Amino acid sequence: MSGPRFLFSVLLVVLFSISCSAQSRDELLKMKLDSAFSGIFRDNEPGGSIFIQQGEKVLYEKSFGLANLQTKEKFTSKTVSNTGSITKTFVAYGILILQDRKKLSVEDPLLKFFPDFKNKSIAAKIQLRHLLTHTSGLPDIRGVEKDSVFYLTAKDEENFQPLKFTDSLNFEPGSKWEYSNPAYNGLALVIEKTSKMKWQRFIDSNIFKPSGMKNSKITDGKYPDKNVAHGYILKNNQYQEYDYGEYPTFTAAGNGGVWSSIEDLRKYIKAMQRCKITHCNIIESSKTVQTPENWKKENLMFHSGVWFVHKGFYSEQKTEESVDVIEHAGDQGGFKSHLIMIPEKNISIIWLTNNNTFITGHIRRILLKLKYID
Repeated sequence: MSGPRFLFSVLLVVLFSISCSAQSRDELLKMKLDSAFSGIFRDNEPGGSIFIQQGEKVLYEKSFGLANLQTKEKFTSKTVSNTGSITKTFVAYGILILQDRKKLSVEDPLLKFFPDFKNKSIAAKIQLRHLLTHTSGLPDIRGVEKDSVFYLTAKDEENFQPLKFTDSLNFEPGSKWEYSNPAYNGLALVIEKTSKMKWQRFIDSNIFKPSGMKNSKITDGKYPDKNVAHGYILKNNQYQEYDYGEYPTFTAAGNGGVWSSIEDLRKYIKAMQRCKITHCNIIESSKTVQTPENWKKENLMFHSGVWFVHKGFYSEQKTEESVDVIEHAGDQGGFKSHLIMIPEKNISIIWLTNNNTFITGHIRRILLKLKYID
């Protein structure tokens, strides 16, 4: 055999070999992840759910353990769990949607929305973009630990209120970075003041519904006590509930009030990819970091105003991989979560846990070892 028929046969062999190689690598990935998670989760203990996708191909989808120790309900990809600070990405997109509708600008001073700041000169030089990027310099003077009983039920307004009485800033706005939960309680209130509706309803109408996130919800004081996971921490070798009623600031929704599932967060990623929640140029810009002109830190800015954007999996920790990562993690009470996008590899990773365990490191190491990332 020679000529075109021979070349065609060779091509078939090569394609078959590549297909088998990809299949065997995908199977190895599942085995290694199963092995890693078998040491973290137990059937009769709090658990979690993990999802990894490359393009349209699901690389890994599995759930472990229980969502509720009392009812023995299993944790699944449909389980609604607290996403912690992934909530902040929804709040940020809410602000960007309002800006696109010319209802506000990220250049607007904080004083425009909160004229009751004690020190008006401070509020006048802080812009919304500083709150979005955690560069406002506003000190967190809430005293959550000293008054934890109050903060068990304090909503967004009560969490942002103390910041209005600050006499000084930790640094000039835009010059440094310092993570701020109450900044996002303030941004949630800005959405309410601008849209003339509860910010929870605004996000539901403008992000959840267009994305098809039918089971996601945002707290407004009331605890979502049905068909949801509970958070737990291990104390004295026993898992104890650690969410509403035990962990302060849960009721303040702007910093971590979104409850969602793996299935719905997949829809969130797809909605961003297909520009369902706002225009494509806004989505693209939301994944791009702009370093402030007066930036004083040696390290590069790594927050876009919506996402953490950086080389490798972590914003302030150098790791082996060189891929560009867009991500946001969540950590509240006994819940932890992470949503990760790696555009150059077309990989998306989502996980939720209710056993107070952060599992990104296990996923990162295995993906790197099997050369899904480099």
